[in-house]
Order: sequence, then structure tokens, then C-alpha cells
Amino acid sequence: MSDEATNGVAVITGASSGIGAASAVGLAAAGYHVILTARRLDRLERVAARIAADGGSAEVHALDVTDRPALDALVAPLHRCDVLLANAGGAIGADTVAGSSAADWQTMYDVNVLGTLYATQALLPLLIASGAGTIVLMSSTAALISYEGGGGYAVAKHGTHAIAETLRLELYDQPIRVVEIAPGMVRTDEFALNRYRGDTAKAAAVYAGVAEPLTAGDVADAVVWSVTRPAHFNVDLMVIRPRAQAAQYKVHRVFD
Repeated sequence: MSDEATNGVAVITGASSGIGAASAVGLAAAGYHVILTARRLDRLERVAARIAADGGSAEVHALDVTDRPALDALVAPLHRCDVLLANAGGAIGADTVAGSSAADWQTMYDVNVLGTLYATQALLPLLIASGAGTIVLMSSTAALISYEGGGGYAVAKHGTHAIAETLRLELYDQPIRVVEIAPGMVRTDEFALNRYRGDTAKAAAVYAGVAEPLTAGDVADAVVWSVTRPAHFNVDLMVIRPRAQAAQYKVHRVFD
């Protein structure tokens, strides 16, 4: 990989599907060499193959973002990083606070908060050394407002939001931007299905009657646009929803 032939190097966590995969494709098309990480190597390889077919540059690494030594091992041989997209995350369950599982809350916290922390800590020296680094944290509208049945996920994404705000304050005098993208209703192949533990009916009900929820590609467009602004231009927080969604529970649905 030739650094001179690209806009730099972008490391993406959670890049095997959904928003992470779409963002990887978009950043590669924008001229970045993308380093794709996630737990599922076979899916990463399919994303990398798509990027290569379009003339882009990508490499893949199996990685669990909650494993800090594994992150350190990934970063050790790198000599450059211009962009970190901390996208790995997800929700589990839709239980009340009283009826929820502490283990589910721990898993969501570990991935959404500690995974973001570990990736940021591991790559921050390279991002600063780049002279114009960008950290993009993928949060959610759940980072800004809570809702019934979403306590554990809201706690985790509020944590992501707090990391973004704190980093921006702590790095104010460094050549680095901290961007937070907070999507609302996004239809992907896996998010709702994973949340409802494989229950396809419950997952489908999330989007029932909504003509045009956001897609992974829509969110990827927001990521790429934010990253490719001039270095002095920082997108502190971008909240994006489909037109049909005015708020968490204010959604226009049309049924036949």
C-alpha cells in the first residue's frame, strides 16, 4: 500500500456488516487505505473483495474490540493512521430496567464504551502524529434521549457520547478532530435481529410501515462527508433520522 496514492489510512471497527462495512466502502472510494476489523473474518474478506473490485485498497484483521492486547497487537506494526471510525457496538434486548439482565448490560457497555475507549487509546498517538487526525464515534439518538425498554443501550450510548465530548475538550490543542454521528432508525441486516435475539418477527416490527428508514449507506455518507471536510472543519455532533421519524417514538407508519 502506497500512502502517497491515498488520502491516508482509516481504521474501522465493526466493519464486517451494516454501517461499518458501508463506511469502509465509502472511505475507500474517497481514497483511504482502509483497515477493516471485526470478529468475523469471512465477512471482512467479502467487504475487502468488494473494495478491491472497485479499485480501492483494504486489509482485514479479525479483532474483538473488548480485547485490549489484541488491539495493541494490531496497532504495533502500523506507521500511520489518519482516521479512526469506532463503529463496533450494538444493542441486546428490549427489557425494562427492573427486568433486564446485568450480563446484557455488561456486554453492551464493554463493546460500546470500553471498545471505543480501547480503540481510541491504542490509535491516538498515530492520529495525533498524522497532523490532521479524525476520530469518528458512532453513537445513536439513544445517546441523547432514553426510552422504555432501552435502558442498557441508552446507558452504553450515553457513554459513547460522553467519550466524544470529553475527548474534544482534552484534545482541543492537538491536530485532531472528534466527530460523533448519532443515527436514529436505520434498517440493517443485523441490528434489530441481534437486539431481539434472532426473533425475525420482532425485528421486522421495528420497521413495519416505515417506507424509508435510513440505510447503512445513508449513515456511511454522513461519515465520509464529515471525514472529508477540510481539517479545520469539525462536525461535533451529527444527528440523523429518516424523515418519518420525528423522535424515538414519533414515527410515521403506513399500513395497507
